[in-house]
Amino acid sequence: MADVGLQTSVSLEQVQPGGSTVIGVEEQEEEAPPAMGQSAPAGSGPQSPHLRARSHRRAHSDQPWTMFPFSTPEGFVAVNKPPSWAENEIEALKIANNYRFGFKKWKSHVTARPLEVRSDVVKELYSEPRTVKLIKGSTISPGNVLYSVLFGWWIAAFYFLVAGLMMLTYIGRIYGSHCFKLAKYFFWPFGKFVQKDRDGDSGEEQSLHNGSVHNSYESFESSESTPLVSSTRSRNGRKGCCGTSTEYWHKPETYIWLILGAPLLFVIHALVYFVCWILVVFIPVAKVNGHAIKMLLMPPGSIRIESDSMSAAQQPSEVIVCTYQAVNVYYYKYTIDGMNIVLVNLLLFVVLALIAGYGDKGNQYTSPTAKFVISLLAIIPLAYYIGLAIASIAAQSNFAVGAVLNASFGSVVELTLYITALVKGAAQANNCYSELVKSALTGTLLGTMLFIPGLCMIIGGLKHHEQFFNLRSAGVSSTLLFVSVAGAFAPTIFSKFYGSIVCSSCNNVTSWSNINDSLLTETGPSGTFMCSDCHQEVFDQEGTLFNEHIKPLIYTCAVLLPLAYISGLLFTLKTHSHIYDEEKTEDNNTAPNQDHNNSHSTIAHWSRLKGVTILLVATVLMSLCADLVTENMQPILTGSGVSQYFIGVTLLALVPDTPEIVNGIQFALQNNLSLSIEVGSSIAVQVCLLQMPILVLVNAIHEIGFQLLFIDLHLWSVLFSVLVMNYIFMDGKCDYFQGSAMCIVYLIIVAMYFFAPNPEGC
Repeated sequence: MADVGLQTSVSLEQVQPGGSTVIGVEEQEEEAPPAMGQSAPAGSGPQSPHLRARSHRRAHSDQPWTMFPFSTPEGFVAVNKPPSWAENEIEALKIANNYRFGFKKWKSHVTARPLEVRSDVVKELYSEPRTVKLIKGSTISPGNVLYSVLFGWWIAAFYFLVAGLMMLTYIGRIYGSHCFKLAKYFFWPFGKFVQKDRDGDSGEEQSLHNGSVHNSYESFESSESTPLVSSTRSRNGRKGCCGTSTEYWHKPETYIWLILGAPLLFVIHALVYFVCWILVVFIPVAKVNGHAIKMLLMPPGSIRIESDSMSAAQQPSEVIVCTYQAVNVYYYKYTIDGMNIVLVNLLLFVVLALIAGYGDKGNQYTSPTAKFVISLLAIIPLAYYIGLAIASIAAQSNFAVGAVLNASFGSVVELTLYITALVKGAAQANNCYSELVKSALTGTLLGTMLFIPGLCMIIGGLKHHEQFFNLRSAGVSSTLLFVSVAGAFAPTIFSKFYGSIVCSSCNNVTSWSNINDSLLTETGPSGTFMCSDCHQEVFDQEGTLFNEHIKPLIYTCAVLLPLAYISGLLFTLKTHSHIYDEEKTEDNNTAPNQDHNNSHSTIAHWSRLKGVTILLVATVLMSLCADLVTENMQPILTGSGVSQYFIGVTLLALVPDTPEIVNGIQFALQNNLSLSIEVGSSIAVQVCLLQMPILVLVNAIHEIGFQLLFIDLHLWSVLFSVLVMNYIFMDGKCDYFQGSAMCIVYLIIVAMYFFAPNPEGC
């Protein structure tokens, strides 16, 4: 059978006289079409190689899924085209980049998807609460009851309060009566709808307002369903976004309302809107309160509250707000400009971190611990914005731009945090920050080799029972990882052989009665000593061992490690790119079915200019937040009672890698474990082949106290993790049991760091 994976469909056209070429592209799955003017008989064998264009793999093109012409012996031209299952060229190139060594593995879309091709669940997320439906059953549900407990009762209480104030003024009693009605509505708004009268509508317009009633609770407003009451604006001469008339502003009770009632209710609705938006699942309530703010400026006489959906068809009106549920758990899928709603909400921590960190330098209002936590949380959305910007720009650019962008900005989050901490430690002559950075580097390796793949195996295995991955591509990643770890820890191993052992608290346990002249030396009696706190000493900057042997070895490894990165790029992207074709075939088979009959224009969420702007702004904000993390880190290190090694291995290592953890889990849920494994392996390789050499280079230019020498616990933990990971990946398949084993090993190693003593002098 023909290989139908991600092979590129091609078609042939004759080269026209004068050098012009007519290129035709046809979709096909197994074989190329027969020669022009001929039809292939049923059951015929393979055609002549001169008349049949074979599908070409990625190895034949630097830019897969882009137009790449090449000549054939008969003067035909074959053209690569995006795979038929890809939504557009940009998404196809993004998917291709996921299989490229050195590129970020990104799951979410970088282009806008038309709402009409989305699922019904997603369509409802983006619909406005203004469609009246025929309810089957009761509106009482746990989410709706929870709304009344958390929000409804006190919103109603404030409306009763404002109603009492307006009644006391007498002149504003119409607003008082209006607030009493709204109090009952906002206590339980479900199944009810608020509408504004349209007294000036013509009969023709009124007929447009009265449509068919929705037949299910789950139905939503779309082009295929007609709402019972239209939300189309009236053309009856009303002005303003709120439909207020000129006479409305000439009445004294309007100004009484705008002074005593509307401001307080505006604050209440704005507060509820903000809280519900942050909680994500309560976004339907947030939308209702957003419309309620507009209602505050509408004439009370034009607003009616109805609960009978059939009565709405009896009169021309415009629905202002109508809702049936307070909670929708699917809102975690909601995106704003291509960014997930949860990460958009986390941008609040960026604002709080900058205000608290740079506006309260004296710690009068916020403690250093609070600043540290807020600044650390602010790194998560910024890391995601940087990752999406890199993926978006790379998907709209050629291979060279994508490779340079991923190599330069792919590790910008971690490097910014590490260099900021090292500079602060060097300024204070404090070696603790250097040990903290080494712990973070080690923690990143442990997390990407054990925790991320283990967690993905557990989540993916629970859904798909057993998962498979490309064993050969995993072998390439394992080889690169071995080279990376060997080069990164070679100076440490070398120093263990030739370094000096320094101990403290030594006691001579040799009995004085047994000491003879042979045991007496110039420095005192020798014999058997009992010592504690022994460690390898190689940091003597004036020592011959460090300056003449270890330091040159560090620089040599720092030069050779990037060469291994370049070698990996050439091997996986140019000479042996066919290794990853099997993975793409699996990705094709597991990709959701796309309806390609409804083609749509390709619109990227972020253009290249917008992506570059967001990338630069997020990088600057990232550096500011990293500075705040290191500035307020000292109280955590000294006052938390937790080992500094543990803080580095967990918090500083895993928080910047949160986007990669999320992407790995999403790949595993789609049964694409190959990419889940590559997520962790690519990060580990980048740490050893790029981040560590860059830190060595920075230290060579400006002394920041970083040497490529690690303690024994770091060394043996990483070596053991490499062995465990390669043992698990031997057979090319896995399940949740193997993933749980990797996570348990990771937790055991982390427990060792938790109980480890702090570095000397910290």
